[in-house]
Amino acid sequence: MDSLLDTIAGLPVHPLVVHAVVILVPLSAVGLLVCLLRGSLRDRFGILVVLGAFAGAGAAWVAQQSGERLAAHLGRPEDHARWGDRLVPVAAAFALTTLIWYAASARGRATAPVGQITGALAAVVGLAVIGLTVLVGHTGAKSAWAGRVTTPATSTSSSTSPTSSTSATSSSTSTSTSTTSPALTMAAVATHNQQSDCWAAIDGEVYDLTTWVGQHPGGASFIVQLCGTDATSAFNGQHGTQPEPNDRLQQFLIGPLAAG
Repeated sequence: MDSLLDTIAGLPVHPLVVHAVVILVPLSAVGLLVCLLRGSLRDRFGILVVLGAFAGAGAAWVAQQSGERLAAHLGRPEDHARWGDRLVPVAAAFALTTLIWYAASARGRATAPVGQITGALAAVVGLAVIGLTVLVGHTGAKSAWAGRVTTPATSTSSSTSPTSSTSATSSSTSTSTSTTSPALTMAAVATHNQQSDCWAAIDGEVYDLTTWVGQHPGGASFIVQLCGTDATSAFNGQHGTQPEPNDRLQQFLIGPLAAG
């Protein structure tokens, strides 16, 4: 079971199964609301709502478990993990309430107090599960992509000549120790945007991550995409207040980010 929650055909399970969650859970909730508003659709589509709700709840659980395993390799995105943990029980509650609602409806009690109460409860939980799914998706996308999409200006600044790249590489150590705070502007950081010369700004401080690129447990590409950028959102979204990543980050501190 553990291996099935890690990879499928060499790809991480988590980003694959997340697509099932973001489709099945909101779609089932919307389907429920439509059936409640249009009672004539209940008999035709009610069972599909129930099946979709249970499938979505199961997918949410698999996404949570596979996400924990993926976090062991890439780091734990705190906001995304927190909302994901909350989605699982709410999705399960939604599936259960839709089943109770459908059972009451199938027995001709849709207009009876028990049918009305279960329908209203299922609607409330359905709205909650839609909101949670949106938050989980948003925080997941933020942790995966924030700070990793370069702007045209950043792309232009990265096109340095081979000679200047070599020069920057050979002098990166002395620059890290001798650069004064007023010179540490975002414009200066943007010039250090290569794997061999990698600076990043995080929470108002500038860090030389050049030596960390090849050591990052999640792979060099995650750090290379941050080179020459303000990586605050990306770092906090991935690591939050985790002690170990924050302590290690301080080893590469150059100085405070200056305005300009």
